[in-house]
Formats: sequence, C-alpha cells, structure tokens
Amino acid sequence: MENSKGKILWIDDEIELLRPHIILLEQRGYYVETATNGDDAVELVRSKHFDLIFLDEMMVGKSGLETLPQLKEADQKTAIVMCTKSEAESLMEDALGQKIDDYLTKPVNPAQILAACKKFLEAERIGSERFTQNYLMGFAEISNKIMNNLSWEEWLELYVKLVGWSMELDRFPDSGLRETLQNQWQDCNAAFSKFVEDNYVGWLNDKSNSAPLLSNGVTEKYVLPLLESGEPVVFVVIDCMRYDQWLVIEEMLRPFYSSKTEFYSSILPTATPFSRNAIFAGLFPSEIRKHYPQYWSVEANSEDHKQNAYEKELLEALLSRRKVNLNNKLSFVKIFDTDFGKKIEKEILKYIANNLSVIVVNAVDMIAHSRSDYAILKEIAPDESAYRSLTRSWFRHSSLFGMLKTLSSVKGIKIVITTDHGSIRCMRGVKVLGDKDTSTNLRYKFGKNVKAEQRHAIQIPDPEIYKLPRTGLTVNNIIAKEDFYFVYPTDYHFYVQKYRDSFQHGGISMEEMILPVISLETR
Repeated sequence: MENSKGKILWIDDEIELLRPHIILLEQRGYYVETATNGDDAVELVRSKHFDLIFLDEMMVGKSGLETLPQLKEADQKTAIVMCTKSEAESLMEDALGQKIDDYLTKPVNPAQILAACKKFLEAERIGSERFTQNYLMGFAEISNKIMNNLSWEEWLELYVKLVGWSMELDRFPDSGLRETLQNQWQDCNAAFSKFVEDNYVGWLNDKSNSAPLLSNGVTEKYVLPLLESGEPVVFVVIDCMRYDQWLVIEEMLRPFYSSKTEFYSSILPTATPFSRNAIFAGLFPSEIRKHYPQYWSVEANSEDHKQNAYEKELLEALLSRRKVNLNNKLSFVKIFDTDFGKKIEKEILKYIANNLSVIVVNAVDMIAHSRSDYAILKEIAPDESAYRSLTRSWFRHSSLFGMLKTLSSVKGIKIVITTDHGSIRCMRGVKVLGDKDTSTNLRYKFGKNVKAEQRHAIQIPDPEIYKLPRTGLTVNNIIAKEDFYFVYPTDYHFYVQKYRDSFQHGGISMEEMILPVISLETR
C-alpha cells in the first residue's frame, strides 16, 4: 500500500459487480478499499485518508447525495467522483452544488475509471514528466540559439518561451529543474546584454523594420489611432510590470475581456524618469530636455515624484504636435495609495466621459521596492514564483481590477494597458566608483568619473549618443547588465547583502526591456 499510486475508496451497494474494475485498478498500482453503504463509507473516511472516492448515486438506504456532505465533512481534501445511471441535469446540478469533483455515467468502463484516477491521482506526476521532457528539449534548442546573432524578433520569441516555462514550473516545483532554468535565464541575459550593447545605438536611429518599437513610439502607435473613433479610450500604465506579471493579471481579466498582446522595448535606462516620460512625450529624453526644458527635472538624486511631475503636460504636447483634438479635456490620474485608488474606482465612469483617460498605477513598483526594504515581504515572496503570486494577490484586491470590471460593461470602450519598464531579481553585486554627487540608483548611475568594470556595465561617456541629456562635461553614465547591481566600496559587504535578491530596474535584461502592450476588447 505504501508504494501505491493512490488510495481509493469505492462505495457501491453492488460492489461485487465492479470487481473486474477493482482488480484492474490494483494491477495498475492503486490501493482500493470498498464499502457497500453510506454509513460504513463515512466511518472509513473518518478513520483514514483516501485520495479518491468513487460514490454510487443510487444505493439502498442512504443515497449518494445524502452521503456526500458527510464524506466532505469527514475529509474535505478527498476528491469525490459520483457514479450515476441518471443523466438528469437537475441531479448533476445538485451533485455539483455539493462540490463533487466529477461524475461518471453508469455503466462505467475501464477507460473512464482509469482516466478519472489519472486526473485526480497522477495529473501532477504526468504533467511534471511531460514538462521535464519538453523543457529539456527546449533547453538544448535555446542554448544553441544564443550562440548565434539573433534578431529582436528571435529574442522576443525566446523570452516568451522562458517566461512560459517559468510559469509552468510554478505548477511543478518538485521537478528538480528550478536551478537549471535559473542558470539558463542568466546565460540568456548575458547574451541579450551583448545584443543590446551591440545594437541599441542603431535602434535609436534606425527607421527600418529591424529595430523594435521603443518607449517613445508606444502612445503614437497604440493609443492615438483609437481616438479617431470618438469612443472613450482608457490608457493604463502599470509602473514596473513584467510580462510574467501581466500573464497573472490577464488570467483574472479573461471573464471580462479578450486581449491582444504585442511587445516593445524600453529605452535605456529602464527607469521611470526616462522610460515613462518618453512614453507620454513621444520623444527621447534628450529631445524632451531640448524642446520642453520646463518639464524635464531628471537630475542626480532628485526626488522620484518630481522626476515625472509633468507627464500630463508632455502628453498634451504630443497630442498638440500630432494635431489630435479631443472631444473634451484629457483625464489624467496617478494612483499612489489605496484610498485614492478606491475613490477613483467609485468614480471611474465619470472619468471615461472624456475622450481620453490615462491611469498610472504605481502599486507594482511599490511592491518591488518594498520587498527590498521589508524583510517580511522578502519572506512572503522569496523567489520569482512567489513574486508572481504576490502580484496576483495585489491585483485581485486592487482598485484597478475593480475599475476594469466596471469598464467591461461600457459599450465601445477601448482599453490599452502597458508598462514603462520591468524589473530583474538582482543576485550579483559589483563595485562602482564615483564622487558624492553620483546618482543613487542600483542599476544605472550618472556622475563625475563614475565607472565600473566593462563586463558588468555599459559605459556611456557621451550620453547624447544614447539620446540622453548631457548634465555636465565630466559626467559619465553607466548601465548595469544582466542581474548585476552597483555597490560603493564603502561598507561594500553590508550593501551587497542588503540588496542581494532584490527586484530592481534601470539596467539591461530581458525582464526590464521586453515589455507587453495589451489591447482589451470587452466580451
């Protein structure tokens, strides 16, 4: 019994007629006990745990439906499959209402019984074996691919595969592949960082189809064309949302919307002051500084909220340049705290009376930063899988989810969701040198003579080549590659330990740069 595939209890007042099925199950490695009435079955379940119960619906004495709640009370975790001669819809509804896990119509055949056993007793093992087989085949394919010169489209395909495997691994944590997959992520990000270093400057100036869409082109491609219809358009920007986090959110939105997901690349640095300003302005940072100096306040160590204080004005300037006339004024809301979010949720239908409504949500970015600062959050979300789970929990109870559910009833509404950058789990600290005025960011820095080893970071002596504003003749810029983060020599070991295993952004990695743009259609 100890080595069985699972313990089964079969309850039927004509159990002897089912003896061939029971023998078959025992031959296939299952342990089977039987009961001929509901009372005996309930006593058995109270005295020992079964993994699966087959329950006859029509029995002499207590019926299956009468026995069912007592079985559930005795052991809530046991899966129960009801076997019935009746195909009446009302009977099935009664059974499902009492939370049976499945039902079979009599006379049952061996294939039905084995299928039910595999579904409830072996699904995890079968799924894990299949996942392992598929992943190991894909592992070799990807390992070979990253040795070649991949295009943006090929990197995008590879990234989507890695995210898919990571999320499938969440279902099979005991497959033994977690470390292997983590190592492959690291290898791929090393190759991706080289790819970006070799091609990024070309992307900034390339008007051909070989360059990915960058941050400054997102609004013009995905939002402005929707305004021509005159229907309400809602543009949601979720700060610091990775593609895997979007997949978690999409799952919960599926009952309300169908979705189409495309991708773009964040500009460098992959940080809010640069990437989100670029999204709303439709310009690169150096262009914003040149044409709208009154709206550019990204300086070393300036306060975060001041660096993106003029997003609405930058968007209005973009609309003006493109000669887009709204039916009424632009609605622009930033949600930083729960109470304000709940207020907007209650009033969301008032906001969409405007032609274009923009909602910026900072919760995911706050989760990432809070995880670095509070040990309890790192304990709750110790790895990528738990980080996705934390995202799921936030969204399920968020004001944003409430808004989107309300908006799903609005006829003709157009909704676009995206993010300004992602984040990467930083595991390797590296020393950086710079003076006291150097910016404090962990994944990118600019300041006088700031430098780190070239294998860990891109060195940018002339920021204008990267379409970044020049802040001084002796100011350098460095951007971290892969999962490295910058630490000063002073108290080096303390800060290496403090920020190791934290989610950061600003650097070069697939998670930070390859970003989803989602178009939602109401169902």
